[in-house]
Amino acid sequence: MAPSPKMPFENLPTPPVAAKKPVTDTRHGITRTDDYAWFRADNWQQMFKDPSILDPEIRTHLEGENAYMEAAMGDTAALQKTLFAEMRGRIKEDDSSVPMKDGPFAYGSLFVTGGEQPKYFRTPRDGGDQTILLDGDKEATGKDYFRLAGIDHATDHSKGIWGYDDKGSEYFTLRVRDLSTGEDMSDLLENTAGGGVWAPDGKSFFYTLQDENHRPSKVFHHILGTPQSDDRLVFEEKDPGFFMGVGGSLLDDVIYLDIHDHETSEYRLIPTSDLTAEPKLVAAREEGIEYSMTEGGDVFYILTNDGDAKDFKIVEAPFAAPGKENWKEIVPHEPGRLIISHMAYEQHLIWLQRNQGLPEIIIRDRRTGEEHSIAFAEEAYSLGLSGAAEYDSTVIRFSYSSMTTPTQLYDYDMVSRTRTLLKTQEIPSGHNAADYVTRRVMAPSHDGELVPVSLLYRKDTPLDGTAPCLLYGYGAYGMTIPASFSTNNLSLADRGFIYAIAHIRGGKDKGFAWYEDGKMEAKENTFKDFIAAADHLVAEGFTSYENIIAEGGSAGGMLMGAIANMAPEKFAGIIAAVPFVDVLNTMLDDTLPLTPPEWPEWGNPIESLEEYQWIAAYSPYDNVGAKPYPPILAISGLTDPRVTYWEPTKWVAKLREFSTGSAPILLKTNMAAGHGGKSGRFQRLEEIAFEYAFAIKVAGKA
Repeated sequence: MAPSPKMPFENLPTPPVAAKKPVTDTRHGITRTDDYAWFRADNWQQMFKDPSILDPEIRTHLEGENAYMEAAMGDTAALQKTLFAEMRGRIKEDDSSVPMKDGPFAYGSLFVTGGEQPKYFRTPRDGGDQTILLDGDKEATGKDYFRLAGIDHATDHSKGIWGYDDKGSEYFTLRVRDLSTGEDMSDLLENTAGGGVWAPDGKSFFYTLQDENHRPSKVFHHILGTPQSDDRLVFEEKDPGFFMGVGGSLLDDVIYLDIHDHETSEYRLIPTSDLTAEPKLVAAREEGIEYSMTEGGDVFYILTNDGDAKDFKIVEAPFAAPGKENWKEIVPHEPGRLIISHMAYEQHLIWLQRNQGLPEIIIRDRRTGEEHSIAFAEEAYSLGLSGAAEYDSTVIRFSYSSMTTPTQLYDYDMVSRTRTLLKTQEIPSGHNAADYVTRRVMAPSHDGELVPVSLLYRKDTPLDGTAPCLLYGYGAYGMTIPASFSTNNLSLADRGFIYAIAHIRGGKDKGFAWYEDGKMEAKENTFKDFIAAADHLVAEGFTSYENIIAEGGSAGGMLMGAIANMAPEKFAGIIAAVPFVDVLNTMLDDTLPLTPPEWPEWGNPIESLEEYQWIAAYSPYDNVGAKPYPPILAISGLTDPRVTYWEPTKWVAKLREFSTGSAPILLKTNMAAGHGGKSGRFQRLEEIAFEYAFAIKVAGKA
C-alpha cells in the first residue's frame, strides 16, 4: 500500500531550478549526459581551505536552496526549539570523563555548563586538583567551525601534541604545548591528518601529511623547534588507493606505519631505538588480506584474515622477526565469530568479538592460556573496549549500553574477574528505562537471509500499525551499527515513534560474510535488506508504509537514494545526510580524495566494464526517474572532503526535475561545515532537532 498523503507541506514558494549545462562522458563505449556536472567547482581543492573563493553562481544556488528549505521548515521552528531543549536537558552539561591512569598522572576530558568544546585535563595519579591542558572553548573563540583532534602527551608528560580543523575540510593544524606552562611552542604543522606519535625522548614526533587530494600519503618526522619545511620524509605511499596512518605502542619501542585500503593492509615498523631507521616491512600487501598488530613484549599479536580466516584469527610472531613466515596461530578462526579488535598487556591478551550478532570481550591469561568472557544478557546491546594506557595493567576499561540502558563505564580486574562501576550516564531531566522496550526482530530478505532489526519504543506505544517509525540504515565498509543508548532518540520515542535500526548487509553485524554480501557486485543486497526491514515492520504490525521515515548518512545516504528509486511508495519521507549519491561519477574521478581507496568497496568503473555496469545499475543520481518521490531532506557540508557538496546538490536538482509528485525535495547546505556537520556539542543537537522535526512533520505529528 502506498503512503497516503498527509499534506504536511503546503503553500511553499517555487523551489530553485538549477540551470542545465550538459556534459557528456563516454566510457566503455557508453555515453552519459550530466546536466548538473557544473556544480563541481573547478577549484574545489582550494575552496576546501578557503570557502570564500567558491564560484558565485554555485554559492547563489546553494543559498537559494537554503532559503527554500527554511521556508518549507519554517513552521517547525517552535518544534525544533522544543526538541533541542529536550535533548539538551538530557545532557549533563558539566560532565567529566573518568580519568585514565598513565604514569604519574591520570588524563581525562570535561565539559562546562554552556560549553561547546571539550577541555582536556590531568590530575595526579591518585587524585588531586585538575590542571586544564587544553581549553577547546577558548581555542574556538571567533571561529564559525572548530574541531579538536585531542591532545597526545609525550612519554615524559612534559609536552602535548594537539590539532584542530577550523574549516570542516579535515586538514588539521598541529601545535605543541608545554604542559607545565600551558603555552604553545613555535612548532606549527599544517595540512596534517590530525595527530602525531611521540618518540620516547619527547624531542620529536611522527605525523601524517594530507596531500593536495586530501590523501594521507606521507609520514614525516618532526624535530621540535624546527620548521615544517625541514621535516624528514620517513615513508611515502605511492599507490593513491591506499591510506596511511601512524601509531605507537604501549612499550614505546616501536612506531607503526599502517597502510591500508578497505580490504588490504600492510604494516611497516620503526624501532624507537633508531628513529632514522628505514621502516621495516612486516608482511607485504596481498589483495584481500588484512592484518593489524599489537605488541606483547617479546612477541607481536597479529589479528588477520589470512588463510581463509574470513572472520579473523589471532597469530603470534617474535618481536625481532614478525614476518609472515613466523606467524603461529593462537586464536583460531571460527566461522560466525567475528574478532573485531585486540589488545595485549603484560599478563593478558584481550579481544572484542561479535558472536551471533552480539558483542563480547574475551580475556586470555598469557601464561596459562585460560580464557573467560565479559558479556551481558539483554536482547540487544553495545560494548566499547577502552583497554588501559599502561602495559603492566591488570585492569581494563569498557563501556556498556543498550537502546534503553544509559552508558555504564566499568573498570574490570582481569585477575580477580571483578568489575567496578565507575560511572553511569546521568540524564538530568530523568530517564526510567522501564518505560521503554528494546527488541530485536528478524526480517526475511529477498533471498531468505534474515536481517536483524533493533527496535526502541515506549511501553505504551500501540503496536497496531499506526505508530510512526524512523528506520535507520547504513550498510557499508563493514561498519556495525550498535544497538546503543542515545538520549536523542527518546524525543522520538516519547512522541509515539518506533526508532529502528536495520542491520543490513554491507556491515559486519552477522560476521564478515555479511559485509562481503553487501559490496561490489552484491551491493544491491544492502538496499533490498533495508526495504525488507520496512516490509517486515509493516507485516508484523509495528507500523505502516505511510508512517515510515527512512534515514541514513554518507554511505547510508547512498542507501537512501537507492531505496527512493526502488520503492518510493514504501516510505513517507527520507532523510539523507551528506549522501553519497553520485556514485558512478565519483568512482570515475580518480582526483577525488576517496576514489582510489574506495574501488575495493564499490568497484573500479574506469578499468572494468563489468564494475561500471554494477555501479550504473544502482547509483542513485543516475537512476532518478519519473516517479512520485516522497518528501526528501538532503543535508550537505560545503567543505566536506568525503561526500562533496555537489553530490547532494546535483541529486536534488535531478529529483525535482523528474519527480511526478508534489512532495518537496529539500536541500540544506552547511556553509561553514564539513562531513560531520557543525562541530560544537549543542550545535550538533540543533542539527538533529532539525532532522527530527522533518520526520515528525512528515509523520503528521508536528
